[in-house]
Amino acid sequence: MTATDHALELVAVAAQAAHDKKADQVLAFDVSDQLAITDAFVLASSNNERAVGAIVDEVEEKLREVGAKPIRREGHKEGRWVLLDYGEIVVHVQHEEERSFYALERLWSDCPLIPLTLT
Repeated sequence: MTATDHALELVAVAAQAAHDKKADQVLAFDVSDQLAITDAFVLASSNNERAVGAIVDEVEEKLREVGAKPIRREGHKEGRWVLLDYGEIVVHVQHEEERSFYALERLWSDCPLIPLTLT
């Protein structure tokens, strides 16, 4: 099983939105073989809480423009690790310290990376 075409479209939109707001290390993993609840994770980070918030706002706006609505949103007040759950994809925007500590890339390293074309 692999991520659906629709999920891959949402990944592309979310990743580009994060990149547009100067997010660091924007990556996406196809987790569809490992998890039944979602197809893909998008990871992005920044070095301060305000920038994390700006990235989250941009991702939400761009996904809303393509008709996607979040099922759940967690961590926005703290600005250290914000999780946006869109069902087919989950977007993690983390402060660099959280990203380093929790190392989601290592946790999901057995899942294929989704190629991103960020302009």
